[in-house]
Amino acid sequence: MCGIIAYLGNKNAQPTLIEGLKRLEYRGYDSAGLALLSGKTIKIKKTSGRITALEKMLEKPQKDETLGIAHTRWATHGRPNTTNAHPHLDYTKKIAVVHNGIIENYATLKTWLQSEGAAFDSETDTEVISNLIGYFYKQAKTKKNKFEWAVQQALHELHGTYGLAILCADFPDTLIGAKKGSPLILGVGNDEYILASDASAIVEHTTKAIYFSDNEMVVITPDGFHTKTVDNVTVTKDLKKIEFSLEQIELGGFEHHMLKEIFEQPSALNTSMGGRIDKTNNKIKLGGIASYSRELTRTKRLILTACGTAFHAGLIGEFLFEQLARIPAETEYASEFRYRNPIIEDRTVVIAISQSGETADTLAAIEKAKERGATVLGIVNVVGSSIARSTDTGIYLHAGPEIGVASTKAFTAQLAVLTMLAIELGRRKHISSDQTAKYINQLSKIPEKIEQILQQSDHIKNIAAANIKKDNWLFLGRGFNYPVALEGALKLKEISYIHAEGLPAAEMKHGPIALIANQMPVVFIATAGPQYDKIMGNIEEVKARGGKIIAIATEGDKQIKKHADHLVTIPDVPEMLQPMLTVIPLQLLAYHAAVLRGHDVDKPRNLAKSVTVE
Repeated sequence: MCGIIAYLGNKNAQPTLIEGLKRLEYRGYDSAGLALLSGKTIKIKKTSGRITALEKMLEKPQKDETLGIAHTRWATHGRPNTTNAHPHLDYTKKIAVVHNGIIENYATLKTWLQSEGAAFDSETDTEVISNLIGYFYKQAKTKKNKFEWAVQQALHELHGTYGLAILCADFPDTLIGAKKGSPLILGVGNDEYILASDASAIVEHTTKAIYFSDNEMVVITPDGFHTKTVDNVTVTKDLKKIEFSLEQIELGGFEHHMLKEIFEQPSALNTSMGGRIDKTNNKIKLGGIASYSRELTRTKRLILTACGTAFHAGLIGEFLFEQLARIPAETEYASEFRYRNPIIEDRTVVIAISQSGETADTLAAIEKAKERGATVLGIVNVVGSSIARSTDTGIYLHAGPEIGVASTKAFTAQLAVLTMLAIELGRRKHISSDQTAKYINQLSKIPEKIEQILQQSDHIKNIAAANIKKDNWLFLGRGFNYPVALEGALKLKEISYIHAEGLPAAEMKHGPIALIANQMPVVFIATAGPQYDKIMGNIEEVKARGGKIIAIATEGDKQIKKHADHLVTIPDVPEMLQPMLTVIPLQLLAYHAAVLRGHDVDKPRNLAKSVTVE
């Protein structure tokens, strides 16, 4: 869960590396460093803290330093300090490595390398990689390709995941990259190459990129690049166009990326649904899964698997598929599914959901499902991502890049895609044409209804201000809004560091009601629907025990005004579409609470955007 970038080209590498690190900082921000090749000397600067701390250490860029690697870290092995920051040199001081991932057998390799005379300075697993390459480099008999050979030999010994950028002091015009389980992209510009873990570090320089698959590597020189497997078999890779622009990842006048992305949700949903809703014929067109339409229509069981916010989207998807398509569905944490012995029956379809398309646990769950014979469908945002390539078929969100660590617009886009898929499967199985037309019409109006809710941002900020001194909150909902309660609690935890729990409202009195204390904030999603009277009863129970009620309700609800201490309203829509609206006030509530408490919402402590390690 780190950001890596490397540069080889016709200009000084340092400015490009620093600018790339800043674009990657949402992937990790507890330490940073870079290595530049100056002649046959590797110059390393690294420090704990943010990229700005690294910038202050740097010398004036030198024209001949046209090759370099850099890294922004989210710590896994070893404390976030200067010694553990990347890049890491090998014990011969000839090899420098930056790494995203986890090496599972690093302890065994470290013990063996120490017995062979290799010295270690850090607590990281990454230093094993540099020392292992250095060891094989010393053993190489040929001079011409010894760097490349040493890298390949080292990779064969590594168990775990890696995205790597590597340079060697004896090869001042060669950059090597390798991938297994962690993302790696090569941007191809005019006489320059940028290797990175994320397209956001590349897009300012070129929109042409190569996306690597597992067990592939690339050797880059000023004359070009050669892609191959780690077993030295040549692989031909196609240049792809990066699907977003530099403007889309800039703040654009907003104070934080998270706030920008909250306000981008109407346009993101319009883009996600654009061209997919056919009102003329009352159909949903999902071109990415067209060749699997028969398998999806005939499916007897759906398993949705994901992590974090995407898991909450999956829970809502479960309700959607059962209600609209009448297909039995269940939602599993990918981190648990991958280690279970799941029962995958004939005609089971597994739906894997991930914003980044690189979530390690979800990738592992996909492999488990495929081993058991399931058809696997991916719902991801990032084009060309690992999940997009590893699934049998899939649907892109087309929500645009999401930089804020706390997911917002990707969540609502996931819900839109799941809703479209459920409507289409329902239409093929049992929903009437009139019903389908009603659902499609209502779904198409969701973006404009979100616009109405966003106008209450200042009001929601005032609610946050009145409650941020309370360190324990509850979020309660029923039916389709129960997963929204989970998501609201997660958002508050992620960025404000307030302890919050999300629960089905009916479960409150089965234990959690003991937590209710005087003036404790309790957020109820109490919108119009079949369980409205029940949730009003839950509100009464909390009110009787001194809790402070923050209610998300339907416009025009006069009854709830008598009970709520704070009220936010949403437009009236069918219950199955409510989550795309009810989540918006909760996103804003978490955002404003975090800012008012003085936290950096785009870089919350201990978190990174894309969880590419276990």
